[in-house]
Amino acid sequence: MPNGLEIGEVAKPVPNDKEVLVKIHSASINDWDWGLVRGKPFIIRLFFGLKKPTITIPGVDVSGKIEAVGGNVSSFKVGDEIYYDLSDCGFGGFAEYVCVPEEKLSKKPSNISHNDASALPHAGLLALQGLVEKGKVKSGQRILINGAGGGVGTLGIQILKPYGIKVTGIDSAEKLDLMKSLGFDSVMDYKKVDFTDTGEQYDLILDTKSNRSVFKYARSLKKNGTYITVGGSMYRLFEIAVLGPLISLFTGKKLSILIHKPNKGLDQISKLVEKGQIRPVVDGPYGFDNIPELIQYLGEGRHLGKIVIEIEKNAGAESAYREVSRKHRKSLDKLAE
Repeated sequence: MPNGLEIGEVAKPVPNDKEVLVKIHSASINDWDWGLVRGKPFIIRLFFGLKKPTITIPGVDVSGKIEAVGGNVSSFKVGDEIYYDLSDCGFGGFAEYVCVPEEKLSKKPSNISHNDASALPHAGLLALQGLVEKGKVKSGQRILINGAGGGVGTLGIQILKPYGIKVTGIDSAEKLDLMKSLGFDSVMDYKKVDFTDTGEQYDLILDTKSNRSVFKYARSLKKNGTYITVGGSMYRLFEIAVLGPLISLFTGKKLSILIHKPNKGLDQISKLVEKGQIRPVVDGPYGFDNIPELIQYLGEGRHLGKIVIEIEKNAGAESAYREVSRKHRKSLDKLAE
């Protein structure tokens, strides 16, 4: 049973010499947030507290404006509009302000809003690192994205367009029209079709769900094909980590887990945005006070693209710094009723 979240007030943070203070305009919701409020999968507890979380304010994808800079900050100044991923520097995106190390920041592309920018860092880099960096996508390939109607898939298909390839997308029936409009050549409803049982084979599979046997995934790959997962069932991830190298050794098919590198390549995402090649699909923007229900909404997989929160929207009085944090009071199950 997941513990709840509540809105509270704390002192406004002060940046150290190598940090900047960011006034957050927008944030988006990720699987990290769903995992933190539930304490599942168990590996979350190993990183962030066995009995209670060491992270009290969720939120990793942020876009905002710099309000103050530390004495040793040289690359940014007050007033710069920036965006970034907080997943390796303490989280804290569901708040009005956050202090961030200078090296984690990228300037927000000028041709998109803060709402759009907050949807890009985590999902955009999972797609870029999975498909281009690790997957080494090539023209003429057949590619499949499982969980294609979320943030990773909707950005991934846009990244793939210039390569001249055939892309299949898997997700729920409610997301198929969106996926077609973004350029997927074929789409499947996972409730009706198990793509690993169709006999079709692919050069590259990018998986956000990891809910099938590693042997089924291997069967769906062409000779020398590649399967990369960016998340999903803990049991299946463990299976891929243990058995993937053995399958690769005997078949030449590569099966592996992507180790996400926060903010690495965000400058490339910015260039794609500035060229007009990618634009996130935004579910929202919603108000600050809706964050608990929206985390549940993400966990149920009903969202399209990325769920975006506009921090000042229905945030009430701004006389104090506000946060959304775990206080062990309300159950998200009750909030979702």
